[in-house]
Amino acid sequence: MDLSALSKKALRFGIGLMSGTSCDGIDAALVRLKGTGPNLHVKLIVFNTYPYTPDFRVRLLNPRIDARELCLLDFELGDRFAEAALEMAQVAREKDCEADFVASHGHTLAHVPPGANDRAGTLQIGQADVIAERTGLPVVSDFRPRDMAAGGQGAPLVPYADWMLFHRADRTCVCLNIGGIANATVVTPEFSGVTAFDTGPGNMAIDGAVRLLTKGDLQMDEDGQMAAKGVVIDEFLDYLLDHPFFAKPPPKSTGAEEFGPQVYLRDALASRREHPIEDLVATVTAAVAYSIVRAHSRFIKPNHEIHRLVVSGGGAHNNTLMRRIQQGLPEMHIRLSDQYGIPCDAREAVAFAILGNETLCGTPANVPQATGARRAVVLGKITPA
Repeated sequence: MDLSALSKKALRFGIGLMSGTSCDGIDAALVRLKGTGPNLHVKLIVFNTYPYTPDFRVRLLNPRIDARELCLLDFELGDRFAEAALEMAQVAREKDCEADFVASHGHTLAHVPPGANDRAGTLQIGQADVIAERTGLPVVSDFRPRDMAAGGQGAPLVPYADWMLFHRADRTCVCLNIGGIANATVVTPEFSGVTAFDTGPGNMAIDGAVRLLTKGDLQMDEDGQMAAKGVVIDEFLDYLLDHPFFAKPPPKSTGAEEFGPQVYLRDALASRREHPIEDLVATVTAAVAYSIVRAHSRFIKPNHEIHRLVVSGGGAHNNTLMRRIQQGLPEMHIRLSDQYGIPCDAREAVAFAILGNETLCGTPANVPQATGARRAVVLGKITPA
């Protein structure tokens, strides 16, 4: 089927693929899509995660990747994405439908949004040609550059999908995604009112602290159990929250260049090793929570009346982090996106299936008031089957 015929199908089945900055693995979602734009109807069919091996995770997290390794990772990751897509395509056949396309965010190795010196760029790897060749499906990829070319931050990109999935005619809510980086979308009844921005670090900081403090023996604080045993170090918390990104008004986005553990935490943790590991992890967890709470208080609450927070992402499993967010926002009803039919780990994979659908239909899917772009643009590049 050619791309023109695909865009005209009454129902399309897309496979959304996402590799987050926490480097846990590939999230894959098979999604049924009908229509485009405001008339789009979305249903998640199935979701799965394909974890990375420890060795591959170490390679992705290496802050000094050279050009040769970059080329190798690009193709190796493309192969892993293709494997995930093939498994999703098989699931589709078992459910009496056929996958029509793949939408792959790839894995972000670098994201440098526009700043004072007007230099900007972004790089996602996971070679789309490999995915298209192995699956025989058209692939939509490389979603961020077009928004940046139009003057935007290139992030966050999920607000368009957040509105499609979670808007209601009678209320405004906030969708909070706590991945490697945390971001918030204000979902208003009308699409024109949607705003969004990155609040700062999420799992990237907490997982990074655990890896640094245990010399790689542990990769994460499972369910926040380590942080729950610790006591927050006030001086360290003040240091972590003094980062200039937190005071910067939206539109804004960030990444490992500012909050990667080697940049944000390595020296700070090394100089405080007299403290128990549990206290250090508890403090980093508190910093992530407070950065989210402060972002809400500074940039959302003055402009919107909101009583519901819909949380997704890996951070939703961290009970200590979630408890601190609730303590900081006592008036807020906090719900997981699971209660709205979207498992908290699936939200971004579903979002990129939505964005891929809009690319194939020629529908702009960035949110200029969120990214700062000069205009709405069609995102992504299409690799034919």
